[in-house]
Amino acid sequence: MSSLKSRWVFGYGSLMWRPGFDFAESSPATLLGYHRALCIYSHHYRGTPERPGLVFGLVDGGKCDGIAFRVSEEAWATVLDYLRSRELITGVYVEVSRPIMLESGEEVTALTYVADPGHQQFANLATAHEQCALIAEASGWMGSNRDYVLNTIAHLGELGITDEGLSEIGEALK
Repeated sequence: MSSLKSRWVFGYGSLMWRPGFDFAESSPATLLGYHRALCIYSHHYRGTPERPGLVFGLVDGGKCDGIAFRVSEEAWATVLDYLRSRELITGVYVEVSRPIMLESGEEVTALTYVADPGHQQFANLATAHEQCALIAEASGWMGSNRDYVLNTIAHLGELGITDEGLSEIGEALK
């Protein structure tokens, strides 16, 4: 596995199970310094402005296990255009490059999207109950917010990743 003529993308939410772009390989990976949180009000994909849903973002602190996708240099421009049109719709995500550790132990730099806590769509809901109340009722043009959260939890489980905060939410949504 050579990262010299390729680039990496780190996925931690639906990108893990629905990347939507061509990649040369994928690997479980860990990003330090951020953790996954249901912290973005979704007015587009999984909710509406009148009934927002919640989607995942990366916020400061801890670590996040997810999937790294290696993209060939030839495909990079197309993948980058796709990711920006998918992730940068409202400005609530910030595009950053950060070091990640692949399952093999190799450290590579990956593009990922972190939440902007100063953005109006940043949701700082303290309890799983508050989160579930929004998730259970919301739906957007990509489908139900509940399905999005449960699909992400299921894919984390398939990867052997346990996220304690999500386990409680997943149980409440079943």
